[in-house]
Amino acid sequence: MFEKVLIANRGEIAIRVIRACRDRQIATVAIYSDADRDARHVELADAAFHVGPARAAESYLAIDRIIAVAEEAGVDAVHPGYGFLAENPTFARSVIDAGMTWIGPPPAAMRQLGDKTAARTLMADAGVPVIPGSEEPIADVDAVHAFGETHGYPVAIKAAGGGGGRGMKIVGTPEDAGEKLEAAIREATAYFDDPRVYLERFIENPRHVEIQVIADAHGGAVHLGERDCTLQRRHQKLIEEAPSPVVDPELRAAMGEAAIAGVTAAGYESAGTVEFLLTDETFYFMEVNTRIQVEHPVTELVCGVDLVDLQLEVAAGAPLRLSQDSIEMDGHAIEFRINMEDARAAFQPTTGVIGRYDPPRGVGVRVDDGVTTGTAVGGEYDSMVGKLIVTGTDRRHCLARAERALSEYTIEGVQTIIPFHRAIIADERFRTGAYHTRFVDEALDIDELLGDADSTVQGVGEQDSDPVSYTVEVDGRRFGVDVHGATQPQHRQPSETAPSLGGATGGPARGDGAVTAEMQGTILALSVTEGDAVRSGDVLCVLEAMKMENEVTASTDGTVTAVVVDVGDQVDAGDPLVQIE
Repeated sequence: MFEKVLIANRGEIAIRVIRACRDRQIATVAIYSDADRDARHVELADAAFHVGPARAAESYLAIDRIIAVAEEAGVDAVHPGYGFLAENPTFARSVIDAGMTWIGPPPAAMRQLGDKTAARTLMADAGVPVIPGSEEPIADVDAVHAFGETHGYPVAIKAAGGGGGRGMKIVGTPEDAGEKLEAAIREATAYFDDPRVYLERFIENPRHVEIQVIADAHGGAVHLGERDCTLQRRHQKLIEEAPSPVVDPELRAAMGEAAIAGVTAAGYESAGTVEFLLTDETFYFMEVNTRIQVEHPVTELVCGVDLVDLQLEVAAGAPLRLSQDSIEMDGHAIEFRINMEDARAAFQPTTGVIGRYDPPRGVGVRVDDGVTTGTAVGGEYDSMVGKLIVTGTDRRHCLARAERALSEYTIEGVQTIIPFHRAIIADERFRTGAYHTRFVDEALDIDELLGDADSTVQGVGEQDSDPVSYTVEVDGRRFGVDVHGATQPQHRQPSETAPSLGGATGGPARGDGAVTAEMQGTILALSVTEGDAVRSGDVLCVLEAMKMENEVTASTDGTVTAVVVDVGDQVDAGDPLVQIE
C-alpha cells in the first residue's frame, strides 16, 4: 500500500480522500490556491502546498506545477478526486511518467472513453444499446440539418471531449441550429479545451440512471447497482438516490451487464460510472465518467462498501475483494447536493461568508462537506459546498429521515438550495417518482413549490472571541501556528462580498451607464461592439461563473460607447464590462 498520497483537488472530495487514506494510515498532501489558503482540506492534510492563484487554470489545472509539488513532497501516488484534472489522460500520464501511481483508470482507457464518439462506437461494438447519433464530430450547421431531417427534432449537440451537460445544446427546429451549434462549440472549448461536438437524437423526458463499476488490473470487474440521478437543473444533478425507484431486479441486471461489457472492452481499471438514459421501452448508453462520482456515497451506504478505499487497493495492485454474487443493495439512500444557489432565481450561484454552520446529525445521516463557520465562498469554483446523504430501510423511511435532516441543516449568512430540497421531497411527483430529467427546468414552478418558504439569507452568527490557530506559508508550503491570547479575525459580512446574479440575466447597469460583473468569472462571448444600439433586455455578453453560463443584459435602452472586455478575460465582481449611454 502507499505511504503518501497527494490529492489533486479541493473541498469535500479532497477531505473524503484524506479520510480514506487516514483509515489506512497513509500520509496525505493537499494542494491549494490563493482562494483556499484557509480551506478545511488544507487543514486536515498532513502537508499542504500552494499551487497558484484563485483561477483554476493556474492552480488546480496546472499540471506541471502539481507534478512538481508531488515530487517535492515525495508522494508515491496521486488521487484526482472528481472535476478539474480527474478525467484528463495527459495528467494521468504525467503522474505515471514521474514514477508515481495514478489512482484511477489507465490513460488509454480514459482517452477512449472520454472521447464521446469513440466511446459510443466501443459501446455499440460491445453490444450496449446506444442512442442514434453521428459517427464522427460534425463540422457545420448543414450536418445538424441533415441529421434532423433523418432522425427528427429535437437534436442534441454534445461535446465530444467531455460530459456532465457541458457543451450540450438542444436544437428544437432547423432555425435554431446555427445559434445552438455556436453555443455548444463555445462551451465545449471553454470547459474541455476541445471544440469538437457530435449529434444525438434527443430523448425527451427520460430518466437518468447510472451504474457504478469497479475493476482491477487482473481482469476482475463488478457493478454495484444503480443510482437514479434524474432530478436535475440544466443537466446538473441536484438529488441522487440508490436504488432507483423505477428499476427492478431484471432491469438492474441487464444494465449492470451492459456496463461491465463496455468497461471491460475498454481495458478499464478503478472506479467508474456508466451513465444511461432510461425510457419506458429501453435504456441507452450516454457516457462513462472515468473517476469517482459526486454521488458515490449513496452506493457506499446501500452496498456496504468504501469505494475510495477500493480505489486505493486496486491502484496498489490488489485484486478486487468483491465478487458480483457478494454484492447486495440493502435499504435506500438519497443524496442532496448542498449548493450555494438561489432556486428562485433559476438556481443562479451565490457567494458570501458562512456566519454559522451546523449540519444535521443522528442515525442514518452522513454529511460530506468542505466548509465551516466563517468560510468565505466566492465565485471561483463550483457552487457545491457539501452533500447530505440520508439512509433508511426503504424509500419512504429514507424520505422521512431526509425531512428531519434538512430541517436541522443550518447555514446562515449565505443562500443555499436547502429550501428547495425541503420543498421537493414533500412534492407528490417526487415522492411517486413521476419526474424526468427536464422536470425542474420545464415542468416545475419553483415559486409555487417554495410558496412562502423561507429562502432568504439568514443573518451572520455571533463572532467567536476564543483563541485561534493561524497559518503561515513558507516557500509555498503551509504550516499551522497556534497563537494563544489572540482573537478571531472579523468575518466579512455578506454585503462585503459579490452579490448573486439576480436572475437568468444578471449584470445590471450602474447609474453611470457601466454594466458590471456581479461575480468573478470568465467572458465566454460578446454580443455587442462599440456603436451598437441596444434595448433593455438585450444580451451584451456571456459570463461563465461556477460552471454556469449567465447572460449579462442591458437594463436600459441606449448606445454602446465602450466594450472593455474580450472573450477569455477573467473578471472580478464589480469590474466594468460594457458602457451604455
